[in-house]
Amino acid sequence: MTDAELAAHLAEIAGRMLIEVRAAQVFEGRALGDTGDATANTFLCHAIRHARPEDGLLSEEENDDTVRCALSRVWIIDPVDGTREFGEQRSDWAVHVALAVDGKAAVGAVALPGLESGIVLRSDRPAPMPEAPRRPRFVVSRSRPAKEAEDVCKAMDGELVPMGSAGAKAMAVVRGQAEVYLHSGGQYEWDSCAPVAVAAAHGLHCSRIDGAPLRYNRADPYLPDLLICRPELAEEVLSAVRQAG
Repeated sequence: MTDAELAAHLAEIAGRMLIEVRAAQVFEGRALGDTGDATANTFLCHAIRHARPEDGLLSEEENDDTVRCALSRVWIIDPVDGTREFGEQRSDWAVHVALAVDGKAAVGAVALPGLESGIVLRSDRPAPMPEAPRRPRFVVSRSRPAKEAEDVCKAMDGELVPMGSAGAKAMAVVRGQAEVYLHSGGQYEWDSCAPVAVAAAHGLHCSRIDGAPLRYNRADPYLPDLLICRPELAEEVLSAVRQAG
């Protein structure tokens, strides 16, 4: 099984497990989110360590062992990206499984189990981008939209589309449901590594909001900002970010 096949396989299984946890109706709200995180994390970490014992691992739900920083290959996972949305019985949450190689998001799978189709978007199966509308759509947090995103959207005569998790927002751009995901409110490597691997494989622009490259498997996994957008909009978005200060 290739790395990409493994990532997609594990993301899909974890997604199915999470749907079963939610369907059991034993927990709700915060307790449901915590149970989902723990269940998916245990499965993913055990599976990765069994399948790729020589690789490193960074998970949102595990104590970080920075021994991984000396390794070339490190799996970076978010068992439930959008724990709040998962606990609220919403559909806009995701499962992230990624492999960073020499600091780059090389392989990724993002499962969207909450959707009726339960799809998994993969870095090894890119699809052609649909035609973009005249007005760019910016996916933003439904509770805390980033000021930079609001400013750039206004400057580009765009439309704001509120949505839940980082993975759901990034995959909305991959799926042609939006054109720009601009985030500046603080994130960690597990929030963006899998989405970036998938988005880049689909031909999208991926960078920090100042245009700098995204680097993974650092000692401090805090990675506060992110831009994923259609390549033909990248320069205009980056210029608008600079002008917005």
